[in-house]
Amino acid sequence: MIHTVKNDKLAVEIDEYGAELQSVRTADGAEYLWQGGPAYWTGRAPNLFPIVGRLTDGGYTYKGKTYFMGTHGFARKSAFWLVSKTVSRDKTKTAIVFELSDNDETQKEYPFEFVYRVTYVLDGNSLETVYEVLNAGRGELIFALGGHPGFNVPSGGGNFEDFYLEFSDVKTPREIVLSPACFITGETRPFELRGGKILDLKHGLFDNDAIVLIDAAKSVTLKSDKSARSVTVSYPGMKYLGLWHKPHSDAPYVCIEPWTSLPSYDKAADDLETKRDMIRLAPGKTYANGFTVIIR
Repeated sequence: MIHTVKNDKLAVEIDEYGAELQSVRTADGAEYLWQGGPAYWTGRAPNLFPIVGRLTDGGYTYKGKTYFMGTHGFARKSAFWLVSKTVSRDKTKTAIVFELSDNDETQKEYPFEFVYRVTYVLDGNSLETVYEVLNAGRGELIFALGGHPGFNVPSGGGNFEDFYLEFSDVKTPREIVLSPACFITGETRPFELRGGKILDLKHGLFDNDAIVLIDAAKSVTLKSDKSARSVTVSYPGMKYLGLWHKPHSDAPYVCIEPWTSLPSYDKAADDLETKRDMIRLAPGKTYANGFTVIIR
């Protein structure tokens, strides 16, 4: 089922399946979110949980047992429940909450008791995505999470190559070196930005799949000098940033992906208890993180 939240600036649609964004439109009808398509990528804005990226051979071990899970986890292919929808008195701010908890199917892939909530807060021209994870079990909960929203490029005029990503601060982030199979190698390298802030978009940037950065500025804007439209993604609590579109293509979108962790090491199966960057949550505790999209 599709749910809509809107104000005088934006209209946002969310599907209960995956609690995934389906549309982000401005009052003039301009669509900012990639609408999916089999020629390039059928997704739009998956929510990533309880892992980020690929697992070596599609699996991991936990306490001596092997489990199998698809890329980016099972949340993006799970049915969520609508928990609540609240609107401010002046009708400018709306919060809508979706929830997924463990069940017989998730236990086959992930032997933990949890509650995973995705909240969207629409306030003016900003859309905040808040992830909350509750440890509903008796032992430590081990997980990762992230976002994967795709945005239309070009938007408002020009060509793909007219657009660029402008980071909020001058920094030299480091790129996580991936193997040809898109697993991490343990290596990093400097990732130079024009003027310390700008990445000019070219389709060939993604021929080796995603660009994954660490130590980047915590806000980035997709923009063009030939368009009045822009999208800013702010992710202060996320350690990594992924940038992606379908490799070896002229895909008319770019994904801006805040992550807490990384894929598996190349040719090395993960033990969940030693997998790098995983969040470890004590029983009864709740973890929260997220990111904000500002549409102009």
